Amino acid sequence: MQTNLFSQLKALITSTAAFLFVASRNFFKFYQGNQKQLTKAPKPSFGRIAGLFFGIFVLFCLLIYQFFNIQIIEGEKWTKVARKQHFFIIHDPFLRGRFISNTDIKKGHPHTIQSFVTDIQKFHLYVDPESIPDAHKNAISSNLVALLDLSLDEKQKMRSQFDRKSRSRKLAMWLDHDERDAVFKWWLPYAKKYKIPRNALFFLNDYQRSYPFGKLLGQVLHTIQNNKDETTKQAVPTGGLELYFNKYLQGKQGKRRLMRSPRNSFETGEVLSLPENGADIYLTINHCLQAIAEEEIEKGVKKAKAKSGWAVMMDPRSGEILVLAQYPGFSPSDYSLYFSNPKLIDDTRIKAATDAFEPGSVLKPFTLAVALKANEALQKEGKKPIFSPEAKIATSNGRFKGRPKPLSDTHIHYFLNMEMALQKSTNIYMARLVESIVNTLGIEWYRDNLCKTFGLGTKTGLELPGESCGIVPTPGKKHANGTFEWSASTPYSTAIGHNIQTTSLQLVRAYAVFANGGYLVKPTLVRKIVKTSQDNVQTVIVDNTQRSLEAQERVLDPETINTVIRAMKYVTKPGGTAPRANVWGYTEAGKTATANKIISGKYSPTQYYASFVGFTPITNPAFVLLVTLDEPEYGFLPGIGKTHHGGNCAAPIFKEIATRSLAYLGVPSDDPHGYPNGDPRFDADKADWILESRKLQEKYDSWNKSK
Repeated sequence: MQTNLFSQLKALITSTAAFLFVASRNFFKFYQGNQKQLTKAPKPSFGRIAGLFFGIFVLFCLLIYQFFNIQIIEGEKWTKVARKQHFFIIHDPFLRGRFISNTDIKKGHPHTIQSFVTDIQKFHLYVDPESIPDAHKNAISSNLVALLDLSLDEKQKMRSQFDRKSRSRKLAMWLDHDERDAVFKWWLPYAKKYKIPRNALFFLNDYQRSYPFGKLLGQVLHTIQNNKDETTKQAVPTGGLELYFNKYLQGKQGKRRLMRSPRNSFETGEVLSLPENGADIYLTINHCLQAIAEEEIEKGVKKAKAKSGWAVMMDPRSGEILVLAQYPGFSPSDYSLYFSNPKLIDDTRIKAATDAFEPGSVLKPFTLAVALKANEALQKEGKKPIFSPEAKIATSNGRFKGRPKPLSDTHIHYFLNMEMALQKSTNIYMARLVESIVNTLGIEWYRDNLCKTFGLGTKTGLELPGESCGIVPTPGKKHANGTFEWSASTPYSTAIGHNIQTTSLQLVRAYAVFANGGYLVKPTLVRKIVKTSQDNVQTVIVDNTQRSLEAQERVLDPETINTVIRAMKYVTKPGGTAPRANVWGYTEAGKTATANKIISGKYSPTQYYASFVGFTPITNPAFVLLVTLDEPEYGFLPGIGKTHHGGNCAAPIFKEIATRSLAYLGVPSDDPHGYPNGDPRFDADKADWILESRKLQEKYDSWNKSK
């Protein structure tokens, strides 16, 4: 500051001395040229001379004061004014962070970078209206309209921008290289011909989101709005991962100072600060698996004439989400069409995370697991277990205390054991188990173990906005209408997946407990987040690649898991509710559901959620996979059955996605004889679980046919 002040004083003294020197020299020349006339003139009085010199002195002092005021006291102010007249600052854009596919999922393959979304360079066209003569404004705007592919609204606004009192008005946005070059090709000769400053029209660089795979993963990724925030100059996300990770994806604009000059190019200038790019987010989702799932979901929804459908695939050990597919899809590039259309806005949501609904029969394996845990708890106290999995239990009477209407099954089953009950998806058997649990250990024990074992009633913590936690009734808590959430009949409903609401993410996480040996893992969409500096140094901000299964909470013991999995294996074999989910050449375990939707507070007789969730192969599963269809067409086909049932519309989609995904991942077959009749590879004596299914069916027939 002192150095700057000294420089200004020095400049002031120098300029003053120069002024005095020039004034004295001119006076001396004037005196020499007019000496004779001056000598003949009457001599002025001393007072007149003194007054003249005093006046000159006062004027000189005023001049010195003004110099001092402008250059020192208000020097900074007038420097800024001068700079604004001759210089201006532009902001150089940064690259927003990318979302990168999980190409490491195929072990032994070379790592490659494949982006789901990236930034491409675009240009915004600006005009400096004050640099263009009025006579040329109409001609210039007309030529630009002819050169550029503009909307009607943009065309109408363009001419008005030339009449604004401004040095910078935006004419067009998001132009590509070809459009920019076309403008330059016309403009530079025109400006030269009519002696208009060539930078009266100029371009500013920017980056626009680009989606190499189009709609793929659209609901998960979302996008950013075309116009940035006017204050922060940052992008405005529309939802999804763009919103959740906005603070990581954001960068920092660079700055350049440019001179206003006809000879100065707007593409150059003094760099004040370089742009700082946003961080890249390496997702757990693989683009090939995602494409497979989206293709099969679309085919399945159309075939079932459903309202919509989605699929979730997760690695049961790491919790990494491998697929989040949904149909109808969402195109991020056309986001405005979706948000402005009430019929399309529903397609912007990630329904697997946001929509909680009664899951139905896919909850029945949880009921079996909790019942087996009840046996363990009672045995530790030296008490009798509530049931034996092999025991013959009567299941024809659906009356339960507190229920005005009896429970029923799709078919009458007089006697069942645990494996038959899951194979046939009976409601009465499950309710009898929960009745015994509640009568023996109490309501709180049952509810706590159901929730804590499988993570129901709480968010999974997946990195997405708007995740629902679902609803698990709480004893003693009231609804808004004053009725209690938990009544005497509630346990029998929750046993079969009713009077409880879950999300698809919660269900996938819960089934992973069976697939990974009893651990409740935390799902994630992110493997790592990496920030790259200006000198190309990478810093890992978030690292989820080293997560250990053993570090997670173990909620089920191996014996309980094996017992439940054994029962689930019957579901996809002859006699089960989902033989169409049988993945040829592999073992699998899973469960179907066909749950009535609640419409206006009542169960709809024709509108359903149809689901299948399972995992494959059974030993060391590659993934857990859930498929859900919303409102498949209600109907019946001879030889197939009710077309809206999960086993008929959701199970085949599970099979197709699983088959193609296992092939892509290179997972070797673990059931080489498990193929359909007529296939040369089929061997009924060696195929997995065929003989066991026959024996179970024989036992079922002996217990029920004579009735």
